[in-house]
Amino acid sequence: MSDGTAATMASAGAAADEVVHDFAPLLVVYKSGRLERPIPMPLVPPGHDAATVVESKDVHISSSTFVRLYLPPAAAAATSGKRLPILVYFHGGGFVIGSAAAAAYHRCLNDLAAACPAVAVSVDYRLAPEHPLPAAYEDALAALRWTLSAADPWLAEHGDLERVFLAGDSAGGNICHHLAMHPDISRGRLIKGAVLIHPWFSGKDPIDGEPRGASAEKDLWEFVCPGTVDGVDDPRMNPTAPGAPALDRLACGKVMVCVAERDALRWRGVAYAEAVARARGSGSGPDADADHPGAVELFESEGVGHVFYLLEPKTEKAAELLRRIAAFVGAE
Repeated sequence: MSDGTAATMASAGAAADEVVHDFAPLLVVYKSGRLERPIPMPLVPPGHDAATVVESKDVHISSSTFVRLYLPPAAAAATSGKRLPILVYFHGGGFVIGSAAAAAYHRCLNDLAAACPAVAVSVDYRLAPEHPLPAAYEDALAALRWTLSAADPWLAEHGDLERVFLAGDSAGGNICHHLAMHPDISRGRLIKGAVLIHPWFSGKDPIDGEPRGASAEKDLWEFVCPGTVDGVDDPRMNPTAPGAPALDRLACGKVMVCVAERDALRWRGVAYAEAVARARGSGSGPDADADHPGAVELFESEGVGHVFYLLEPKTEKAAELLRRIAAFVGAE
């Protein structure tokens, strides 16, 4: 091989390794098409959880996705005819990382199912950029429809279809909003409540208190959703944007929005909770009556950041968040 040929090949290799999109730590995209997801996210199998005595199993609902079901010990202890709420959970990760089988989510869902107690359905969905939006939204809707059909014996025998809750963190919180606004769901008013944990919303114009410099969020959103309308003011990313569908269409009886004091998404979460409360003519905040029809509960975890409860599940702040969500789901 001549020196010139070697130099040409080295140059081509360097060009292929050029970074064209840097969304670290979530995703790095190279010119060659290679994708790197820097955050380690080990996967674990379903089964018996010794700490909570919750049982879990995977069910493939299509060729592209599956759900992980969780059955708490309260199901076996329930008196004849007594059913448990159903909690449908959507993981976060900017639509580019995450899995229902990820160890952090598996532990979280075991804890949630036991604490509520509820039959939990953790949804795995296709990720961008291999499958750009609306793929994740489509998979989430299919999983919700599957859940409402009670196709699995755990749901049919132990789940209460009159008490179905949506829950999700970050991008999963965004998915919860999307589903609650979907016409197929809103027509039937099938959802008892929704829990949006540190939801990923954004917008072109900063709101009071919001940190400046949201270009990274804008770039990531436009990357995962190439068909976006008006960038981050697309109603799917900014539910309060001018022209967005009215929030009184949310197809759920009550709403809980959880924010974290040190999370850059905090201000959008607060603004969302306040906008939903205005649309419903109800109050929002830590003292909102979760039993009031149309209630909006806003809960803030102080001194912690984005999805802290997944990163530090054994802290008192994480336990407090778990208790508040369990109380919201368990309230009649």
